[in-house]
Amino acid sequence: MTHIAVLGAGITGVTTAYSLMKRGFDVTVFDRQRYCAMETSFANGGQLSASNAEVWNQWSTVLKGIKWMLQSDAPLSVNPRPSWHKVSWMAEFLANIPKYKTNTVQTARLAVAAREGLLEMADRAGIDFDFSPAGILHFYKTQGDLDHARRVTGLLGQGGLQRRELTPDEVLAKEPTLRGDIIGGFWTESDSTGDIHKFTVGLAEWLEKQGVTFEMGYAVEDIHADAAGVTVQAEKEKHFDAVVVSAGIGSRKMAKALGDRVNIYPVKGYSMTVNLLDEASQNGAPTVSLLDDKAKIVTSRLGRNRFRIAGTAEFNGENRDIRADRVKPLVDWCENHFPDVSTESVVPWAGLRPMMPNMMPRVGAGRHERVFYNTGHGHLGWTLSAATADVVGNVVLQRLNKKFNKSIQQHTLKTT
Repeated sequence: MTHIAVLGAGITGVTTAYSLMKRGFDVTVFDRQRYCAMETSFANGGQLSASNAEVWNQWSTVLKGIKWMLQSDAPLSVNPRPSWHKVSWMAEFLANIPKYKTNTVQTARLAVAAREGLLEMADRAGIDFDFSPAGILHFYKTQGDLDHARRVTGLLGQGGLQRRELTPDEVLAKEPTLRGDIIGGFWTESDSTGDIHKFTVGLAEWLEKQGVTFEMGYAVEDIHADAAGVTVQAEKEKHFDAVVVSAGIGSRKMAKALGDRVNIYPVKGYSMTVNLLDEASQNGAPTVSLLDDKAKIVTSRLGRNRFRIAGTAEFNGENRDIRADRVKPLVDWCENHFPDVSTESVVPWAGLRPMMPNMMPRVGAGRHERVFYNTGHGHLGWTLSAATADVVGNVVLQRLNKKFNKSIQQHTLKTT
């Protein structure tokens, strides 16, 4: 049996392991954390949102970033201190502005395709992850933002996603607890929400019962590939027929060791989980998932007792600090839009999104014939994971089958 190492036990690594196991490979997953989904897959916004597939490569994003640079509570925060990694990433981000429409359509198409695969995994593994098919509601407070949303809707439609424009009254009918000066919205009935951590841990536990090995609690210290295979040095040195890198922001360093350039930058995102401890808070929190395009804040209702609010983007290198001035806008937003929800019990969190400059995941083969990637999903790792896992599974299968069939043929020729 062909042995494959998967580096990373977040949502992309664990779904990749599922995809490879499904195709008959013997899989070992490595992660420096003791448990699965302890970094970027721990407490994200919860949205499975094809309706949020628009990439960020626009001049308007650049102008907003400059405007907000000295504003600590802005949706986008950029540390002005230069580094070669940051400068090179931003230069490539600008270079991909002409591909904004193409990449948005492609991302939407991938997000739509991911839905069936995710539900297949959940059903097969019997995972309870607070899934809700309640839909996602985008709402707008300015005419400019609403007009832009109309243009984005056209691009999403090209990717196979249908969403419906709503009047202010229709927005409030969808979510009666919402407060604010709202001029309109868009409704995506086919989108959904769920707890990424519960899903990833549940799938990993099921995979382990199917024979997938998890090597947890030791960082990968060295990795190299040659004609004989791939060597991974973590707690011990182990050898594999191939490797798939799904290590979040760690993928850049691993790719370099394997002879590839994967220019991932860590973009910090914040969330807070509001514990709904009383009946007034439970009734006052929204049941549909929301996206406030002005504030760049998303929400999801995770069961009866939890309300997740997430947002902001911070370019500050590999920094995991949870800053009070970045969490406060989330608390204020909750109190302004949902005044009946108590924010007495709030759990803040920050994770580093692995973002490529073109906002597209790096999925497929590396330079070396035994090296593959499924990483760089940015803010859409939860949404895209099932689709990209399927893509990389097919690529691995095709390449390794071709390689090993060729080796068998050569061996046969030598012995006849």
